[in-house]
Amino acid sequence: QVQLVESGGGLVQAGGSLRLSCAASRRTFRRYAMGWFRQAPGKEREFVASISWNGVTAYYADSVKNRFTISRENAKNTVYLQMNSLNAEDTAIYYCGTNDLLYGDRLYAEVAYWGKGTPVTVSS
Repeated sequence: QVQLVESGGGLVQAGGSLRLSCAASRRTFRRYAMGWFRQAPGKEREFVASISWNGVTAYYADSVKNRFTISRENAKNTVYLQMNSLNAEDTAIYYCGTNDLLYGDRLYAEVAYWGKGTPVTVSS
């Protein structure tokens, strides 16, 4: 069983920045794509960003493109989400996820493992 633990959420003013982290228990972390997703109050969970197993390729939702950056540090079994220019619409619980597809290029909907999430609140 893969365990994912998110951290770094909190309260931030509009225009501010936060950096989320997701630590994975998986020994073979470096072989799998990772992704960030979010769920705002009253809405369904949505894709935010994903990164390929080797960190070469990243994909972003249009709503966060040019503001958020996903990265990974395989030596620490950790994936990050740098969030800049935050606005009220970014308020949500942020989750990281992964699956069992070896050497995946992206992670969009086929998530097998989820963390418990970290809340982000942006005040306007």
